[in-house]
Amino acid sequence: MNRSLLMIAAFVTSSLMASVSLAADAAQNVPPKGFTALFNGKDLSGWRGLGHFSPYKLAEMSEEDRAAMWKKNQEDVVQHWTVEDGELVNDGHGVYLTTEKEYSNFEFWIDYKTVAKADSGIYLKFTPQVQIWDYTEEGGKWNLDADKGSGGLWNNSKGAPGKNPSVLADKPFGEWNRFRIRQIGARTWVWLNDKLVVEDAVMENFWKRDAPLLPKGSIQLQTHGGEIRWRNIFIREIGQDEAAKTLANSDEGFESVFDGKSFEGWAGPTDNYEVVDGAVRCKQGKGGTIYYNENLTDFVARLEFKVPPGGNNGLAIRYPGSGDTAYVGLCELQVLDNTAEKYAKLDPRQYHGSVYGVVAAQRGYQRPVGEWNYQEVTVKGSWVKVELNGTVIVDADVTKPEEHMGGKRHVGIDRVDGYFGFAGHGDAVEFRNIRLKKLAPANPTPAENKPAAEKAK
Repeated sequence: MNRSLLMIAAFVTSSLMASVSLAADAAQNVPPKGFTALFNGKDLSGWRGLGHFSPYKLAEMSEEDRAAMWKKNQEDVVQHWTVEDGELVNDGHGVYLTTEKEYSNFEFWIDYKTVAKADSGIYLKFTPQVQIWDYTEEGGKWNLDADKGSGGLWNNSKGAPGKNPSVLADKPFGEWNRFRIRQIGARTWVWLNDKLVVEDAVMENFWKRDAPLLPKGSIQLQTHGGEIRWRNIFIREIGQDEAAKTLANSDEGFESVFDGKSFEGWAGPTDNYEVVDGAVRCKQGKGGTIYYNENLTDFVARLEFKVPPGGNNGLAIRYPGSGDTAYVGLCELQVLDNTAEKYAKLDPRQYHGSVYGVVAAQRGYQRPVGEWNYQEVTVKGSWVKVELNGTVIVDADVTKPEEHMGGKRHVGIDRVDGYFGFAGHGDAVEFRNIRLKKLAPANPTPAENKPAAEKAK
């Protein structure tokens, strides 16, 4: 077993042990090691009221209007939310109880008990929702897939992964149920009563269907017409190292293409790069495109990267072996410090993750400068998907846009094969844990479109 698989196996084992420990040993409303209690069993400290309300509208409100809304909602909370014997109780009405703190990557535990014909849920990052409802025929919602049980990401599109739970795991009314929810970026896992009902599904943005899930937000407990009780509400924030290991949950079919020690197997101006603490780093003031010396058609690349302040680099996709990959390769996927003041007025197609000059990436999903980010790139035919820290920021056919930055169509945009590498631009950007998985090509490769290095053989 390789080192990556051993690390993942160890992580999974430790997570399972933590799960067993939490389920078996946690006293009511007392968090286990590594978790924080969001409910103290006595009052509503750390919570406030918010209904089904767009976080975009919330952000656009003036401070005065927001303060007035919070005050009015608090009056509603007092009417409909109470604490009884260490249990948080809602009468089925009113605004939703909402954490004051916002979260990005987390593991969330909560117990609930509800009544027949109830319909509720848990909003993640202000977004509906992990579904809770009456799964029986008497509940009257089998036409909405209630017969499949609770735990699904019910507001995902019809047929989308995670919309419905994979197994019915609800307990009979009158018994306590337990959710374990893990969310990294938009990727979501849900366990209900120790059964995995949603596995690694992308939670869609209910509020803006053409945008990814918000990078962070509050957790909300929905009210919906029937009494519901909650207890043992715990959260553990997930750091970047654990997030990266979880997102790379299976390395099956992937090959490490960088040994962390040398540039064996790589070509191009490797003297302009160095190996530092197991990572490839572009030397300050140097640059050029280095590439893994194997011709690729369709593939998936996984890696971690770190940018210094003002850092600029790129991922070379189907690079021909010479020239500027942004124009002569299929594309360059920008690697950039989006927060740098000197980049404040760039074309939208120049920010991190963008298909340089062709397709703009969604912004706001990078970690702070100086921290490692996890990125996965899928290239299949002319389709390129970029997933950053668990959120898809580009998903497009790169040959479709008619307008390219600079007013001229990039000459390499129709390439069907080439090399994968890094396009340095003089900044000390770093890459590590670089892995490739070759896919069966979507289309045959014309001989005239071979990379320059392949033609020379």
